[in-house]
This record gives sequence, C-alpha cells and structure tokens, in this order.
Amino acid sequence: MLTIAVLASVLILGTEQTGAIVIYTGWERHALVGSDVRLSCSFFSWRWTSEDVTFSWTYRADGSRDTVSIFHYTGGVPYLDNKGPFRDRLEFVGNPARRDGSILLKNVDFGDNGTFTCDAKNPPDISGRPSSVRLLVFEKVPIQAGVITGSIIGTVLGLLILIVVIYYLMRFLVARRVFSLNVRSVPCSWVLCQGIELQPEPIPGTETCVAKGQAK
Repeated sequence: MLTIAVLASVLILGTEQTGAIVIYTGWERHALVGSDVRLSCSFFSWRWTSEDVTFSWTYRADGSRDTVSIFHYTGGVPYLDNKGPFRDRLEFVGNPARRDGSILLKNVDFGDNGTFTCDAKNPPDISGRPSSVRLLVFEKVPIQAGVITGSIIGTVLGLLILIVVIYYLMRFLVARRVFSLNVRSVPCSWVLCQGIELQPEPIPGTETCVAKGQAK
C-alpha cells in the first residue's frame, strides 16, 4: 500500500510539474507618441518547444471593460488584427522556436493606452495564467522614480568619497610638515630654530645628530 501511495504521489506531482506553463511579460511599458514599442512575451515549460505552440494577445483600453483579440499565432502562421484598433500597425517580431511571442506596435498614440495580455500554449503544457503588461503613451517619457533615486544616491556617495579623500590628503600634508620640523640632521649641539629647541641625539659613526624638537 505504501509503495502504491508513493507512486501515486510521484505521478500526481509529475503531472502538475510537466503540465504547467509560466508566461512572462513586462510589468509596464512607456512610449512616446508616434514611436514604435515592442511588447515582449515568453514562457517557461518543462517540455520541449512544440510545433503546435500558440501565442495570443488581447487588448483592453483604459476605462473600458471590453477585451478584444489583436493577435494569434498557431500552426506556424501569425494572424494579425486587420479590423481592430491596431489595424496595419501591428507586427509579429517573436521567435516561437525560442518561446518568444513578442509583437511590435507602430505609431502609438494616446488612444493606445491600456492593458495587453499574452497567453501561450506549448502542448501538452496548456495550463498557465496569462501575463499582462500596461502601455502608457506620453508626449515625453517621464523620468522614473528609480532613476531619480539612483542619481541622488550616486551624488551623495560621490560627495562622501570626495570628503574622505580631502580628509586623508590634509592628514598627510600635516604629518609631512610635522615630520620635517621634528626630524632633521644637525650638528651635535643645542639649536634653537623658529622657537623650537632641538635636542641632538648623535648618530653612531657620524658627526651629525638626529634632532627632536620641543617648543620653547
């Protein structure tokens, strides 16, 4: 009984693993009025890419509840929308053999704002959740918050590095100045130099001394 239960579990898990397909699109796409924009769609499947792989794209305009089909790929043939809102403005740029079902929208306008949904099937993997990407068309593409945040962080880090470099450079210059005052070669006698009394310490085998200064 235990063996039968284990085999049944393996069969169930194996069926769920090999029967699922995961579809990927971007989260949001920005485009300028009059430009072309690529909407990417790909999928992951445990199976080899089937000759019967299919891709479908639908579109729902902002503020609308209606969803319209704009593209379908099946049997190795792409079927483009020739009546809807993207008539003569849609091109298939994907590569089904590489699990790519991307499309290109040409000459986009404000009226194209909306949600585009991609669905893919790779028989026998046909169970999966479609993925959606939202298109936003602008006169000028807005600067994303992440770019602004990154610029601020980069500027702050640059200033901190500059401050640290200046700090250690000043320490080096001060230490060099102090060293030049405190250590020098002088005759073996007491010397008063610029208010600093130099105490000679003879260097063996020479007639000179290393002088260590003390302020008077």
